[in-house]
Amino acid sequence: MFGLHSNANIAYELKTVNNFMDTILVIQPRASGGKAVKTPEEIVVDMANNFATMVPKHMKKDKASPLTFAVTDIGAMNSLGVFVGQEIDRFNILISVMLRTLDQLVKAIAGTVVMSPELELMFNKFLDNKVPLNWEYVAYPCLKPLTSWMKDLISRVEFMSTWLYNGPPATFWLPAFYFP
Repeated sequence: MFGLHSNANIAYELKTVNNFMDTILVIQPRASGGKAVKTPEEIVVDMANNFATMVPKHMKKDKASPLTFAVTDIGAMNSLGVFVGQEIDRFNILISVMLRTLDQLVKAIAGTVVMSPELELMFNKFLDNKVPLNWEYVAYPCLKPLTSWMKDLISRVEFMSTWLYNGPPATFWLPAFYFP
């Protein structure tokens, strides 16, 4: 009717549905009566502590296999070495942000640090099983819910670590990259 591409209608409908789902999540009760039910704070602290134990270790380039960052005959690093180095840097930044914010969130819930708007948003995203925005800013594009996203992150870092410490793989798992 307005001369817009058909994808504009799809984008509009997706945004409308996402807004509707976010509204439903906001109005749902976070706790109910009973002794065995955990409070939202207890749920998020448990999730944060669990994720903190699951977050992979930083990858150390200085411990790399000689094949990973091999130098060509003309003295330049091979293109795969440059690529994997950039990917490892991105994953290490993500891991640092995750560890820092998980620690801050647990401390904020305990009341030992101020609950900033960023941490409050992270708190709410945990309750909704969504990846927090402060992680999304430094993470690879992914639409998975938080628990599946964590498993995916672990798999990606394992692939990159194997490449870093054992040399280039025979085959490449393309979805493991930030920008395949």
